[in-house]
Amino acid sequence: MLRLFRKQLLLMGNRFEISVVAEDEQWANEKIDGAVNEIKRIEALLSTYKNDSETNHINQHAGEKPVQVSEETFQLIERSIRISDITQGAFDITYGSVDKRLWNFDKNMQSLPDPKLAKKMMRLINYHNIILDHKNRTVFLKEKGMRIGFGGIGKGYAAEMAKALMQKNGVTSGIVNASGDLTAWGHQPNGTAWTIGIAHPDASDLAFSYIEISDMSVATSGNYEKFVIIDDKKYSHTINPKTGLPVTGIKSVTIISPNAEISDALATPVTIMGIEKGLYLINQLKYIECIIIDDNNKLYTSTNIHLNK
Repeated sequence: MLRLFRKQLLLMGNRFEISVVAEDEQWANEKIDGAVNEIKRIEALLSTYKNDSETNHINQHAGEKPVQVSEETFQLIERSIRISDITQGAFDITYGSVDKRLWNFDKNMQSLPDPKLAKKMMRLINYHNIILDHKNRTVFLKEKGMRIGFGGIGKGYAAEMAKALMQKNGVTSGIVNASGDLTAWGHQPNGTAWTIGIAHPDASDLAFSYIEISDMSVATSGNYEKFVIIDDKKYSHTINPKTGLPVTGIKSVTIISPNAEISDALATPVTIMGIEKGLYLINQLKYIECIIIDDNNKLYTSTNIHLNK
């Protein structure tokens, strides 16, 4: 009889839950352990917290010299630049250049930073200054002090790679959930599609609505987990890389697509672009849908979304 086996653990600084539909518990756990090792491998490659990661090698030599990287990291950076292009810079892996002192989003933060100072500190955020050399497979950050980070795409990439490995190893149904950014394939043990709850922007442990998916990925970017309130106004931890100031007006953005990396990478830039521009972008892209909840809990969706309340 088919059953659902799952394991929860901390990976890449996030809570991951990996679920497998199978008859045999030992077989399922072996497949889950394989997925965990794959995520750990990707973390070692991309993490800015590990001194010997490829990301840190690139950052350490910013403004000095190009750094040779693996084909995997090179291609991920290349795809990241493509997403920066289609989002007009709202997605930008050079966001790592921002001085953390500008925005710390803790209870001690009682005033907004000076807009001129914020903009000045954004000058190193510019994906056009990532120079890729395809022949030598090198990455060069043009400006000293520049830093890249994969916080906006890494979880989705890891989830996608873990799924691909499990599928290759015979798992026909399962879910990889990376702190709410998840990818699901196949069906539940009873043969029905997976029912995914869209987190309520005012209470992340409650569902705002539900959507049924199979062979799809869902990622949500919201201000319900990390924010500050200054002068009765809520400021999200999401920073607009053009202004250096936090985004307001949108509580959460959920992206649904066939690929976890794409869902993860598009959720934050749509938040930055705003409702009108964000929905316009998503409606131009094939097989990608979007749900936006504004500050007044009003719901906006892309063309082909059908929600179950």
